[in-house]
Amino acid sequence: MQIPPFSLEAQISEIGDEIEEALIKVFRSGKYIGGEEVASFEKAFALATETSYSVSCNSGTDALILALRALNIGQGDEVITSSFSFFATAEAITSVGARPVFVDIDSKNYLMDLDLIEKAITPRTKAILPVHLFGHPLDMDKIMAIAESNNLKVVEDCAQAAGAYWRGKPVGSYGDIGCFSFFPTKNLGAAGDGGAITTNDFDLAKTIRELAIHGMPKRYFHTNIGYNSRLDSLQAAILNVKLIRLNKWIEQRKEIAINYMNQLSAIDSIELPSNTFVNNSGHSWNQFVIRIMDNSFIKNIKSNSDDVFDNLNRDLFKTELHRLGVNTIIYYPIPIHLQPAYKNLEYKEGSLPVTEKVCSQVISLPIFPELKSIQQSYVIDKIKELFKK
Repeated sequence: MQIPPFSLEAQISEIGDEIEEALIKVFRSGKYIGGEEVASFEKAFALATETSYSVSCNSGTDALILALRALNIGQGDEVITSSFSFFATAEAITSVGARPVFVDIDSKNYLMDLDLIEKAITPRTKAILPVHLFGHPLDMDKIMAIAESNNLKVVEDCAQAAGAYWRGKPVGSYGDIGCFSFFPTKNLGAAGDGGAITTNDFDLAKTIRELAIHGMPKRYFHTNIGYNSRLDSLQAAILNVKLIRLNKWIEQRKEIAINYMNQLSAIDSIELPSNTFVNNSGHSWNQFVIRIMDNSFIKNIKSNSDDVFDNLNRDLFKTELHRLGVNTIIYYPIPIHLQPAYKNLEYKEGSLPVTEKVCSQVISLPIFPELKSIQQSYVIDKIKELFKK
């Protein structure tokens, strides 16, 4: 049996006809940029995130850049964020001329260690950019309190967290601006790139909308140097079909996650995701990430022992699962602060010890709404076999 880490094909088998119908409608309309589908999606997404405004754009990366630009963050400014994220989180900060300042993470939930934020604030700090990684929301009450007491802006990176919430309130509705990605593998994914920002501030929404269209408030009149960053009507049509199913899909992901938690909890060599979401938040389970804490499984493997791995225990575990038909992904093997592109920031190995250790141990198990019980049972059985005493 072969188990994929995610399956877009399975999703399309459920909603393919409806998507085809929506796409044909757009093709026949002749309106491929803007139009009814985009306006409809923006309105629906604002409702879903309980915000006053949603502005669509070309990608989650663009959403971050547009948000930072709208907040006048640029050259000489600093933005506090996490190094344990997709590269675009920091890349967006650098793209506007600012400097990312990384704080270490909590080893239990892989999110920014909130106790370290205030220590990282300097006179140049202009914003905090919290990342709701893997769909696990941060404690936004604490972050907003820190921001308010230090007169800082907050840009939420919700790229992996559409549908997640903290204390009953959706992510993307706490900070000055929320930024979302609709990359195909996200919980709410298009058939290409796509993104959106959310905000309760009319002026910010207006500025972002103008920046996303070449800094153009009205046709051929440009007040800013902007970007070509629009969500096209075809992607919006697909997202309209999917958005109404998002909560159902998250519930299905949650059932899969809880089953993993229950079935794998007896394995001491595996650290499971933090379960703080039970009381305080709604995890959207974009990924199900575990940590391989030791090599107790080695006696049960059949992979070539001469293979060379950067992170022996985790990488060997991944290789053996792949041999058994269980396909996994590593998010993320190298922290941003140690990427060659950021050598100018002069972070050294050991600068963020928890982040670096977690990067060497994490692995993401298959999780998607259409994952069948027999498929998940196969994954669980193979993992149990590897760790049998």
